[in-house]
Amino acid sequence: MKEGSSRLLDSINSPADLKKVDEGNLPQVCDELREFIIDALSCNPGHFGASLGVVELSVALHYVFNTPEDKIIWDVGHQAYGHKILTGRRDVFHTNRKFKGISGFPNVFESEYDAFGVGHSSTSISAGLGMAAAAALNNEKDKHVVAVIGDGSMTAGMAFEGLNNMSALKANMLVILNDNNMAIDPAVGGFSDYLVDIATSQTYNKFRSEAFKVLEKMKLTGPRSKEMITKLNNSLKNLLTKQTNIFEGLNIRYFGPVDGHDVDHLRKVLSDLKDIPGPKVLHVITKKGKGFKYAEEDQTAWHAVGDKFDKTTGQKIVSKSTLPKPPKFQDVFGNTIVELAEKNDKIVGITPAMPTGCSLNIMMEKMPDRAFDVGIAEQHAVTFSAGLAIEGRVPYCNIYSSFMQRAYDQVIHDVALQKLNVVFCLDRGGLVGADGATHHGAYDLSYMRGIPNMIVSSPMDEEELRNLMYTAQLPDQGPFSIRYPRGNGSLIDWQRPFTEIKIGTGRKLKEGDELAIVTIGPIGIKTAQLITKLENEGHSIAHYDIRFAKPLDEKLLHEVFKKHKKVITIEDGTIVGGMGSAVLEFMADNGYCAQVKRIGIPDEYIEHGTQTELYGICGFDKGGIEKAMREMLGNKVS
Repeated sequence: MKEGSSRLLDSINSPADLKKVDEGNLPQVCDELREFIIDALSCNPGHFGASLGVVELSVALHYVFNTPEDKIIWDVGHQAYGHKILTGRRDVFHTNRKFKGISGFPNVFESEYDAFGVGHSSTSISAGLGMAAAAALNNEKDKHVVAVIGDGSMTAGMAFEGLNNMSALKANMLVILNDNNMAIDPAVGGFSDYLVDIATSQTYNKFRSEAFKVLEKMKLTGPRSKEMITKLNNSLKNLLTKQTNIFEGLNIRYFGPVDGHDVDHLRKVLSDLKDIPGPKVLHVITKKGKGFKYAEEDQTAWHAVGDKFDKTTGQKIVSKSTLPKPPKFQDVFGNTIVELAEKNDKIVGITPAMPTGCSLNIMMEKMPDRAFDVGIAEQHAVTFSAGLAIEGRVPYCNIYSSFMQRAYDQVIHDVALQKLNVVFCLDRGGLVGADGATHHGAYDLSYMRGIPNMIVSSPMDEEELRNLMYTAQLPDQGPFSIRYPRGNGSLIDWQRPFTEIKIGTGRKLKEGDELAIVTIGPIGIKTAQLITKLENEGHSIAHYDIRFAKPLDEKLLHEVFKKHKKVITIEDGTIVGGMGSAVLEFMADNGYCAQVKRIGIPDEYIEHGTQTELYGICGFDKGGIEKAMREMLGNKVS
């Protein structure tokens, strides 16, 4: 402990320091760690409830296991704040999720204790199994691999694929199922109900635990001893269960459930499990937001806090403004789908465990029979939507842009190939800010543009989002993608009637002679402001909102290239294969010759920070776009 310090946590800069703490003082370490997280996030907002729920588990894991040689994988990574603080990042934790600061998720480039990079869910078992298999190949018999997976993450097919393979390989690996009955919103589905049944069957669990302890202590010898123990195990399972435990049915030893907030018991259980070889699951019951009553009472709202807050009252500290605040794009989606569904009884809504984040919860409250939360299962969400569509429904499948990457084959094979009218509403398109590289919606324009039959669109503002959503449900539209960013845009008139937007049509926003700017999406608004600035200096700049990356408005692009020899394309997406690439392809295919500069997210992973900071390093903040325009205006084209 540092001189003059009264906190045990101040003396812990690594798991080795944690191991020096007396076992009896671990509850104090947990209290201090939880208080530290609350203090830090009250001043620097981020993911909140999940890390509070695994404080005791984080302490017990690093106390028992020999990290970083032993591997701990956190799934999803937003429950890893306690882990980060215990592994040498306490003094820099105030930089969490800030530009050039530490990441909000485990990151292999940040610390040797971050065993695997995680941001999307349900990857821990597969990654951990690979590590365990490598340890076996390397003859590292004393190496332990632990995957800590939330019950929400266990709803994804990939987690079950990992469990199935884990059973077959007989790998020496521990899966800790962190069961708090929550993802971001309450967990849904049969597996969630199944975990509740396991957790509440107290008589079975107590008898089962004691019986297996007896078996473990039996000192049977002789050539048939192993066979006898196996038969006793199987007989005991049949005696104790009406139906086989799903994990034990896969020949994976199941232990628990145990109280995830009893650090002393967790330490003992984990110490015992270290000595049991092979695949095993420990079922841990935790409470999301544990230790902060406001987060315990409203776990969805406190999953991630976007504002500073008073840690005593729980009151959010937000800046006050007398100006009317424009709606968030996701709220426009949520209200618009209800409006459309009231007029078209074929419309249904689908989301993979993000009803609050994408605002489908509005439809779920008003039309519960026509809105589906399918759990963290993006692949299933897409093919489920395809099944609805082939039977005549019009599914609006709302998936964050970066999460849609996980269901790419289903989009191609199950939707586009069959020309089904599934409307993909891709929330969080573009640079999302503090969540960083795992969550930036950089690639959707590019990956959707390469799919036959797919309509790829991006509205400039919320009014256009409403009209694109209206257009997408009209007859014979086929696969339809609408991408939009997180956050606020501009004020809209909710009373204005919907207007059909003809597929593959852009619009000329402004005439000009010296230079043509082609934009897609809300970045066109900032661009228009800069064009006005340069026009006030005497320049003449044309501005086109292409609106559809596929099909392109060829009539509009013919006009662009017939009139202009200088063109800039601007998009909040990767420049590799995006809208700018589509414009270049059109130019080449039609024999035009022009100087074209593409502005967008470069071909690299962009770190975390505010959207303004990240736009700056990508070169398409106001300064970057203005610089590009001035350079282009100053160039001579032969």
